Amino acid sequence: NGMIGNIYSMGLALQALEATRRFYAPRQWDCAQAFSVVYSHDYQQPTAIAQVLPALVGRSYLDAASLDCTATRDLSPRPQLPLSPMLGTHGAPRAPIQVHYSITNALQGKHFHYSTSVTVPSGSTLLQVMEVAAEENPQTFSFQTEQTSWGPYVTSIHGLAASTDDRTYWQFLSAGNALDEGVGIYKPHDGEHIQAVFSTY
Repeated sequence: NGMIGNIYSMGLALQALEATRRFYAPRQWDCAQAFSVVYSHDYQQPTAIAQVLPALVGRSYLDAASLDCTATRDLSPRPQLPLSPMLGTHGAPRAPIQVHYSITNALQGKHFHYSTSVTVPSGSTLLQVMEVAAEENPQTFSFQTEQTSWGPYVTSIHGLAASTDDRTYWQFLSAGNALDEGVGIYKPHDGEHIQAVFSTY
């Protein structure tokens, strides 16, 4: 369907394929499907934008050394006032939605499965759903994150921490499919069931 890896790897993959397209002769690489994936995604994280933007203009990071930046001007955006989490972009109240959230460990130690339903304003991120679940039931749904250049990364849920030594991580699913965005960006819809499953790679 045009996806190369996941939505986060698309930018660098497109840059690499564009920069090396002459090595694909006589078969020409058709990038239309991949670009349709990029065009339909709402990129919000600076790292993802920085990686996909060069590909959108037919360049790669390799071209950076030959760019002439003497004509650039300060185009920094004007600061915006923060919005209340209960208000939309036009100041109107955001309708509440209900999200079903479950955590499952059938991999290590004492196995567990817990479910809850939380109510959050529409447009809330998965991270906000998790925060509400943790506020309502901290003994069951507490979690920890670490900040990365791609946004918050969930390192632990219900006291069970992911480990690179054990090759374990918390995978987030909707309708059995892995989410293609992180918890700080993904916005569940009303009635959606999000599963956090302790997994191995």
